[in-house]
Amino acid sequence: MNQSVRRVVSLLILAFPLLTSAGPKEDVAAATQAWIDAMTSHDVERVLALYDSEAVVWGTRSPKLADSPEAVRGYFNVLRTVPPSYKAVLGEQRIRIYGDVAINTGTYTFSEVRDGKDIVRPARYSFFYRNRGGRWLIVDHHSSASPQ
Repeated sequence: MNQSVRRVVSLLILAFPLLTSAGPKEDVAAATQAWIDAMTSHDVERVLALYDSEAVVWGTRSPKLADSPEAVRGYFNVLRTVPPSYKAVLGEQRIRIYGDVAINTGTYTFSEVRDGKDIVRPARYSFFYRNRGGRWLIVDHHSSASPQ
C-alpha cells in the first residue's frame, strides 16, 4: 500500500466516529422533533413518554401549572379531542447544553381546520431537558402564544 493511500485510510478511520455520532445538541433537536411528531400524531402516551416523571408543564392554553404526572397527562388529554387536521410544526430553535441539562428555546405553530376554517396558533416555547440514562427527557416546559 503506498503512502498516499495509507494517509487517506488513516484519516477516514480517525474521522469515522465524527461522521457517525450525533452530539448532544443534535440529540436534543431530535428529542424536540419527536415531541412535535408525537403532538401531530395525537397520541397522548407518545407525548408523555418524552417527559421526565418530575416534569412541570406551563401550557399555552392552560390557566394553571401542571406539576405532577397526573396533571401533565390531564393537560395533554386534549389531544384525544383535536380534529384529524391538528398538527404541530417546529420553527426556529436555540439549543444550549450544560452537562446533563439542556435548554431549547424556540417557536412552534399549531394548526387545525374547524368548521371549514383554518386556525393557526403560533407560539413560543422553552423546553428544559435532563439526560437520564442517555435519553433527553423534558423536565420543564413553558409555552405561550406569540404576540400578534
